[in-house]
Amino acid sequence: MSLRIEVSDLAAEDITLQLAWYLRHADADVANRYEAALKATFDNLSTNPGLGRPRRFAHPELAGLHSLTAEQPFDRFVVFYRADGRVLTVVRVIHGMRDLPRRLLDPPGEE
Repeated sequence: MSLRIEVSDLAAEDITLQLAWYLRHADADVANRYEAALKATFDNLSTNPGLGRPRRFAHPELAGLHSLTAEQPFDRFVVFYRADGRVLTVVRVIHGMRDLPRRLLDPPGEE
């Protein structure tokens, strides 16, 4: 049984910003492959939410997060999510080389 997938507003904005970056700096093919890799990752997590690892951050808003890298070749992006048994909520999608605890709390697009 698959969990219903919900993408938070922040995660949707993360994805939109990255798609726009690929369209400006690469091409539509790369943007489409990024989008397909994320969809495959979300679908995989919806049937296997235990694949990701639990994350432990000091900030209480980040409690209960799990993470899994996106499908290759976009595995430098980390999908942060929560699963409650019925719904898989994608919380953020962030490049893994960022200061993750800070970036998870910042609005998308802030550097």
